[in-house]
This record gives sequence, structure tokens and C-alpha cells, in this order.
Amino acid sequence: MDSEIMYQNCNVSDQQWMERALELARHAESIGEVPVGAVVVREGVVLGEGWNRPIGRHDPSAHAEMEAIRAATATVENYRILGATLYVTLEPCAMCAGAIIQARISRVVFAAADPRAGAAGSQFQLLQHDALNHRCEVDSGLLAEASSELLRNFFRSRRKARQ
Repeated sequence: MDSEIMYQNCNVSDQQWMERALELARHAESIGEVPVGAVVVREGVVLGEGWNRPIGRHDPSAHAEMEAIRAATATVENYRILGATLYVTLEPCAMCAGAIIQARISRVVFAAADPRAGAAGSQFQLLQHDALNHRCEVDSGLLAEASSELLRNFFRSRRKARQ
């Protein structure tokens, strides 16, 4: 098994969808946004995709997860996306975790952990919190190194440009 796959529930389609999320993250990078991508999938069908856009949209809520969830809910014409899986290249923040809960997404698969702001286990565990009325299955680590490298290189180049 690929050494980047750290969780036990991995299957071929998980890898395929996370690779798509990485493509979307690279697109975000190409337009000057932090390289994070997300895909919402249900029964093998993409319901929505997104990439970070807060800079270009002048919108602090335009995270990749939020964009993908907005697209998915528009696709299904419902604010709830029962049975869906969200694939995202970086651990969701508290804002995105809240939207994931509200959308009733069943499963979240994220690549790289976010030790500073992660709300799926690193700093907080909102997606499986007992006080909330919905909990998601959470798997992490799929293609984590590829996602982490993309983020490291992005921020390294930003720091270099400021010098």
C-alpha cells in the first residue's frame, strides 16, 4: 500500500477523488490563492468542487470546502447532502467544519493535518463532537505528503517574494 495512505478505510475511489482535490488545489495556487481543493462526491458522482478563493472573491468564507459544499447543494437543490463524502487537501477549519455538519455530509477525507487551525482532530474535533446533532466519519492522511508539499512550496515562494 502507498506509504502516504495512513488510514484504514482507503479504497481506489478515495485516491481518485483526493487526486482531483489536489488538481483543484494546484488551480488555486495558479491564481494566487492558498492551494487547497475540495470535492463532494456521492455514489461515485461529483456533486460539487471548489478551491480556495477568499483573496479573489474578497470573501473570508470562500474556502475550498465552502465552495464545494455550495456547488453540491446547488446541484442537489437541497441544503443537506446526506450520504456524501467531502475530499479536501487540508484539514477543515472550524468554519468549514460547521458547514459540513449543517450540510449533513456523512464522511470527510482530508489529506494534510492543520496543526494550527484544524477542526477535525488537530486543534478541535468538531466533526465528531458529542454535543452536536450530526457526526461525520473522518479519515485523514490520504496523499498527505503531496498536499503538505504543495502548501510548503506555496508559502516558501510567498516568503521569498516578500524579501
